[in-house]
Amino acid sequence: MTTNALIASSNSAPLSLASLASGGGGVNLDLDLTFTLQMLLFAVLIVALKPLLFDPVLRIFEEREKRTDGARDEAREMQKKAGELLERYENELLRVGRAAAEEREKMRSETTRLENEIINQARNATAKILGDGRRDIAQQVEKIRAELGRESERLAHQVAARALGREVH
Repeated sequence: MTTNALIASSNSAPLSLASLASGGGGVNLDLDLTFTLQMLLFAVLIVALKPLLFDPVLRIFEEREKRTDGARDEAREMQKKAGELLERYENELLRVGRAAAEEREKMRSETTRLENEIINQARNATAKILGDGRRDIAQQVEKIRAELGRESERLAHQVAARALGREVH
C-alpha cells in the first residue's frame, strides 16, 4: 500500500495493528470491549474454578489411578501367591503319592511275607498230619497184621483140629 492509500483508509475505517505490520494483506485483529470482557471473565472463572472444580476432579482421577494401579499390583501379588500355593500343593501331592506308593509296596511285601508264612505253616501242618496219619495207619496195619496173624493161627488150629479130629498144638 502506498502512503496515500494508508491515509485514505485511515479516514474511512480504523486500522488494525496486524494490517499495518503485514502490509495490508493479513488478518484484521479488532480488540473491542466485548472480547476483552470475555477474556477477563474467562480468566476469573479459571482462577475461581481451579481450586473448586479442577483440582478436586484431578485429585479424584489421580486417586482412582493410584487405586487401580494398587489393585492391579495386589492382584498380581495374589496371583503370584496362588501360583506358589498351587506349586506347593502339587509338590505335596507328589510327595504324598510317593509315600502312599511306598506304604502300599511295604504292605504288599508284608502281605506276601505273611501269605508265604501261612502257606508254609499250612504245609508243615499238612505234612505233620500226613506223617501222623501214615504212622497211625502203619501202626494200625501192624496191629491188624498181628491180630490177623493170631486169628489165622487160631483158625488154622481149628481147621487142623476139625480135619484131624483132634486138637493140635
